[in-house]
Amino acid sequence: MSAMRFFALTSAALPLALTLLTSTFPAIAAEKDVIVEQADVNSSPKLHLDQLFSQLKRERDPDKASGIANEIRMEWNDSGSATINLLMQWADKAIEEKRNPAALDFLDEAIALKPDYAESWNRRATLNFVMGNYRKSMSDIERVLDLEPRHFGALSGLAAILSNSGNDQLTLKAWERFLDIYPAERTAQEQANTLAEKLAGNRT
Repeated sequence: MSAMRFFALTSAALPLALTLLTSTFPAIAAEKDVIVEQADVNSSPKLHLDQLFSQLKRERDPDKASGIANEIRMEWNDSGSATINLLMQWADKAIEEKRNPAALDFLDEAIALKPDYAESWNRRATLNFVMGNYRKSMSDIERVLDLEPRHFGALSGLAAILSNSGNDQLTLKAWERFLDIYPAERTAQEQANTLAEKLAGNRT
């Protein structure tokens, strides 16, 4: 399973990696007639996520950890807004049908309506990555990690972008951050081990 697979399945920000960013955040619609939804004051979903992340960090069985990770993704996918959830469904359908401009429009609208919903930024980061817009993807990833530092999907996407740029040291740091959150993930372990061995060999 590739790093991009994790990125698409989704996937504190990495200070060293993010110093590479020179692009600004994508503009968020600010028209006066746009109604921005307020954050959900109900803390129950957050508490549930915290519990799931604690379980994920402790779990060493890859299959059990994968089940926990899927539960986390399900929590991420629910924005708490029927409107945003519908826009995300439309975006997913457009992506499946390779109607990327339409998918971007839906994701842009979701972000404008609820800019604190991390998964809309993550989905747009994934789409920008697929379209080869790596700087835009990186900017979206930075926003995801600002909203949810434990977003292992975004971290795997960050690793994929850094790997494409040939920066092994920062790629390794991204995988290490991923493994601090999701230590039982086999592919992340393999990627980190391979890079660590490569970098160690380069120093000898």
